[in-house]
Amino acid sequence: MTDAHGKSAPSGRYLAGLTLAALGVVYGDIGTSPLYALRECFHGEHAMKVTPDNVLGVLSLIVWSLVVIISVKYIGFVMRADNRGEGGILALTALVTPMRASGRGGRRVLIMLGLFGTALLYGDGMITPAISVLSAVEGLSVATRLFDPYIVPITVAILVVLFVIQRRGTGGIGRVFGPVMTLWFVVIAALGVGQIVQHPAVLASLNPWHGATFFVRNGWHGFLILGSVFLVVTGGEALYADMGHFGKRPISIAWFSMVLPGLLLNYFGQGALLILHPEAAENPFYRLAPSWALYPLVVLSTVAAVIASQALISGAFSLTMQAVQLGYTPRVEIAHTSARERGQIYIPSINWLLMLSSIGLVLGFGSSSALAAAYGVAVTTTMVVTTVLFYVVLRHRWRWPRWKAVPLCGFLAVIDLSFFLANAVKIPHGGWFPLLVGAIVFTLMTTWKKGRQIVAGRIREGTLPPELFLESLKIDPPVRVPGTAIFMYGDPRGTPPALLHSLKHYKAMHAQVVFLSVTTEEEPHVPDERRVQVEELGQGVFRAVVHYGFMQDPNLPEALALVKHDGLDLRPAHTTYFLGRETLIATKRPGMAIWREHLFAVMSRNARSATSFFSIPPNRVVELGAQIEI
Repeated sequence: MTDAHGKSAPSGRYLAGLTLAALGVVYGDIGTSPLYALRECFHGEHAMKVTPDNVLGVLSLIVWSLVVIISVKYIGFVMRADNRGEGGILALTALVTPMRASGRGGRRVLIMLGLFGTALLYGDGMITPAISVLSAVEGLSVATRLFDPYIVPITVAILVVLFVIQRRGTGGIGRVFGPVMTLWFVVIAALGVGQIVQHPAVLASLNPWHGATFFVRNGWHGFLILGSVFLVVTGGEALYADMGHFGKRPISIAWFSMVLPGLLLNYFGQGALLILHPEAAENPFYRLAPSWALYPLVVLSTVAAVIASQALISGAFSLTMQAVQLGYTPRVEIAHTSARERGQIYIPSINWLLMLSSIGLVLGFGSSSALAAAYGVAVTTTMVVTTVLFYVVLRHRWRWPRWKAVPLCGFLAVIDLSFFLANAVKIPHGGWFPLLVGAIVFTLMTTWKKGRQIVAGRIREGTLPPELFLESLKIDPPVRVPGTAIFMYGDPRGTPPALLHSLKHYKAMHAQVVFLSVTTEEEPHVPDERRVQVEELGQGVFRAVVHYGFMQDPNLPEALALVKHDGLDLRPAHTTYFLGRETLIATKRPGMAIWREHLFAVMSRNARSATSFFSIPPNRVVELGAQIEI
């Protein structure tokens, strides 16, 4: 059995294992929303009065938000728009931007939208661990106020442990977390059923009419409650970003068989409790439990909250790797943690950045209710961007007619924009934080991309066309020494500057010379048969272009071992790599603002070395320096 891309689709025990792992990694964020979502509707800053009609109205909004946003939008449609198995907003951007129909100006707008949506996810990725763990630990206060002074220290300690274990990889973590999350959904469903039995009329909230009349009765105040209702679907974008880790089928099976039923039953149970006991609005989730089960539930909730953070953390890893390969961020250390699933990775620098930020948020805000005021602003914006990009996929890749694409995406856009406007009131109360983080990340991404383009242009100014270089070899041939020299250069059609510097200093050239370029395709994986293209230019000079997907780690020795070209000797012991090392100098030359040039220079100095990034043996590398004004 194969999938849409001709690959073997998971089945049997492997499918069951992936589904269990997906349950542990992908659905933690959505799965722990019952800890705080309904509470914020009736106990938050814009709290509604607890009445049967209001409870049924809010429950109806929650039910249909889960159905429309997660079941229909993401699992039903957006996850079908995968980029050869990979998901996430950057993969979606890469999927739509090569389209000729979008036009040059339109292509740039789509890229900027995709980058901005990606940048915003980092902001909410910092909030998710903080609010999830903090809301779970706060359950101790329901049992006794003696724990109040220790809530924040306990939360910080748990966050440290969470980020330390990330190096084990999402697959290993998922195998541990999967059974725990299975228990979690069974428990929260059972807690909900216990209250539904006492007040079964709460199931009437399945009728969307209750949601519609809720807005009619409450007007603007009712609309603002959407900002709290949105907390039930904040993991939607992370779900899409994590698709490359496990695949669409395991994620879909987990959602419909376990996650959605468990969530609905628990929300119904909380609603039934509020109708019978309005005073429980302070913390309806923990009030569902009998007194003897409170402490075990706090422990289980805390473990589940730790897992909740995993979706955003692993999603941030995936987005970062895609950004590196597509040229939007500097090279960073990327560790692969699975031999079977190439999407399972660990990025130390992102991991520690998220850890410090999450701990800072816990210390700064102090409570989950305060953090809820900052939560959701960025994700709603990203969801709007996803809908725009998905419309382009429908029209130009799937060839949907406008009469089909506009109603679908228009309906989704109205919902996304409604959530966005309701969350916009949170900006002065903490929502500015994810927006600030998103603006910083967006600035870094665009600065790096623009800076690399400027550097490439400056380097190109001082190079020779290959035809002129080869002609000069005929007129004035240099001394040739045994062996093969590989000169890396980003322009596949140019002459590497490092070669010109080498000739200038050494007055000699190797018997065989390879102009080597590495290109990242706008697809996640390039198969071995398309990995390397080799062209003989004459005079013992060859041009080689190595192709990688944006989810693949470059390994040049492995790639060159695939080359079978008559007359070209690429044995490792006889091959030397020549790399250029540029020293960047910020100037007032046309290009970027001077502050962005200084920022780009700092980013360049701290990027992972090309030797390490391309897995080149250090003892086979010669670096030639040059100063470049930007």
